[in-house]
Amino acid sequence: MRALQARPTVLTSLFLLGALPVRVLGGDILKTNGFSTCLDNATISVERMNVEYSKDTKQVTFDVAGSSSEIQNVTASMKVLAYGKQVYQKDFNPCDKDTFVAQLCPVPAGHFAATGSQDIPSSYASMIPSIAFSVPDLDGEAKLELKSLDSGQDLACIRSTVNNGKTMEVPAVSYVAAGIAGAALALSALSALGAGAHAGSASPSPSFSEVVGWFQGLAMNGVLSVPYPSVYRSFTKNFAFSSGLVSWGSMQTTIDSFRQHTGGNLTNDSYQYLRNATLVYSNGANSSVVKRGLEDLILLARDITTNVNGTSSTIGASDSSSNGTSATDNKVMHYVHGIQSYVEELSIPQANTFMTVLLVFAIVIAAITVGILLFKVILETWALFASFPKRLTSFRKQYWWLLAKTITNLILMLYGVWTLYCVYQFTNGDSWAAKVLAAVTFALFTATLAAFTFKIWQLAHRSKRTDGDASILFEDKETWRKYSLFYDVYKKSYWWAFVPAIVYMFAKGCVIAGGNGHGLVQTAGQLIIESLMLILLLWWRPYTRKSGNWVNSVIQVVRVLSVVCILLFVEELGVSQSTKTITGIVLVVMQSVLTGVLAILIAVNAIVTCVRENPHRKQRKEAEKLNRDFDTLTPLDARNSLLMDASSFPTEFKTAHALASPIPLSSIVMTGYQPVRSHSPAARPFYTREESQDHLISSAASIGGWTDRSHSPPRDRQPRLPDVGFGRAL
Repeated sequence: MRALQARPTVLTSLFLLGALPVRVLGGDILKTNGFSTCLDNATISVERMNVEYSKDTKQVTFDVAGSSSEIQNVTASMKVLAYGKQVYQKDFNPCDKDTFVAQLCPVPAGHFAATGSQDIPSSYASMIPSIAFSVPDLDGEAKLELKSLDSGQDLACIRSTVNNGKTMEVPAVSYVAAGIAGAALALSALSALGAGAHAGSASPSPSFSEVVGWFQGLAMNGVLSVPYPSVYRSFTKNFAFSSGLVSWGSMQTTIDSFRQHTGGNLTNDSYQYLRNATLVYSNGANSSVVKRGLEDLILLARDITTNVNGTSSTIGASDSSSNGTSATDNKVMHYVHGIQSYVEELSIPQANTFMTVLLVFAIVIAAITVGILLFKVILETWALFASFPKRLTSFRKQYWWLLAKTITNLILMLYGVWTLYCVYQFTNGDSWAAKVLAAVTFALFTATLAAFTFKIWQLAHRSKRTDGDASILFEDKETWRKYSLFYDVYKKSYWWAFVPAIVYMFAKGCVIAGGNGHGLVQTAGQLIIESLMLILLLWWRPYTRKSGNWVNSVIQVVRVLSVVCILLFVEELGVSQSTKTITGIVLVVMQSVLTGVLAILIAVNAIVTCVRENPHRKQRKEAEKLNRDFDTLTPLDARNSLLMDASSFPTEFKTAHALASPIPLSSIVMTGYQPVRSHSPAARPFYTREESQDHLISSAASIGGWTDRSHSPPRDRQPRLPDVGFGRAL
């Protein structure tokens, strides 16, 4: 304890470094969070244990109940772990004067209960460091063992965790994250509207898909089978919504009923069971420096009300009372790890995970469908009474395709987490019907992405054979409208970059779900996948916009660093719990900063999009102006002059004609008009304009070498028609 008290300033500084909002459930209070027995076949069982200490009043209150098979004299041993290390241990006899505890001296036969409160001396209260009341998500655990005074046999073992009411799991963070994703969606829609669905227009970064992908990465960081520090475990739960994990009691009850009728077991895996259980993360220590002082306070309690087999008695000045029939109303500990620990902390039974994601996806699809159809009805009603803008005409005709495109976009965004939870359902689910649904939907999603990939490859391959590149994917408006959601952010030469992205999402989901329960395997696999993706991004730089390359590269760098930090949490490496806690704080700060940067970039892009003139609209206006100028050109126009300067031609005009026509630009300037030329070799005539003129002259009647113009030409000089190539003169 002295070692921990010597470093409170360092710990305080670290937690202040991660100055993020935390949820406060009360004032300066420490309280136990459930309990569990750690001894099989115990003769003394505890059915309820609630202990609370207030720093302001320096008073401890508790409510304990249990049962014993016989009257027994016992000795007690108290151990406290803080961040994985034992910081306190004390053996005492409940019947001794200094450590007298009435309900344990001796332990009575049958049911017993005790409630009480007691003022705590300052000498004991000062042993609890003040940081324990301000640090969110404490890692602390206390264990009480009871042994027979006569034989030394183990009679009972009780374990509990402690919290101070502060946590990094804050609903406001989820709302802010959802707001950032919504802003990115609105910006993407605004950019698409401003571009007028122009083929080849790329969305600014960070886009909606990139933001949602970042949040999904944060959520997936929290499902690995490693002993996370509580502060980071709570932080990752704020982003569970991005992967479709939404806690809703009615939905979970419905899923439980569905599982029960399709082979599921609800005994220890249902929503009602979770409501009466306290989660214990079995792959790591959950402890706190607070518990040591708190257990000392319990030993000093004097104002106690006890109830033994329905008979109440009071020790000290307490006015409290207790009823032995309420002894079974306390929550029991439920040991979890990996994906199970993440989803059940959200009150979602692990066997309900896939069905929850499926129902949330179905609700989102239903909402989008209703919204699109409602807008369609509004347009049709509008068309009956008045004319609406031309921009809405395409939506009116193609709203079914828009709906299909929206669903496909959702499939593309959710494919990684869908793979994760489908594989998890195959390996941990208990309902045959849920497994069938997982198999069908996973196959359907994969087939959809494969079909689009094949069609895009087919178009690109055909375009390369005719034009030499895949320009049709970006220049043809119809092709762009149908398939651009896969490659709209990439360069023309990297149109296929969405394929490695899909493989990346698939690999992440398979490694996490397939390696569930093996933290080292999961983390090592994640590190390899994230590192390969980072190398590809830095090597290719496939995004059209520089901002896209920068934003996605930075996101990927943070992902790699995050996995490296998570590697320190792996139990096999033996890193101390205090180091893990500091690493968890660093992770929270690093990922929070990047989330804030993404939000700022979204705001900046929105301002730029609203203020800056759209480049596609500007290019379209210049082309229309150029066409009008050449349509009104006359022989007497001043523009049809030798004085016409080549610099007055638009850049795209000079570039296009320099590549498409062998006639020098100077001849275009001199003549003042554009020569008509076919771009297809097959459509050209068999001879050129110059060749035909030479042929006509050579076929004319000869002048016979006569040069004297003072006399009439000779008689053999007869007029003849020119030879037009039929092999003889007419």
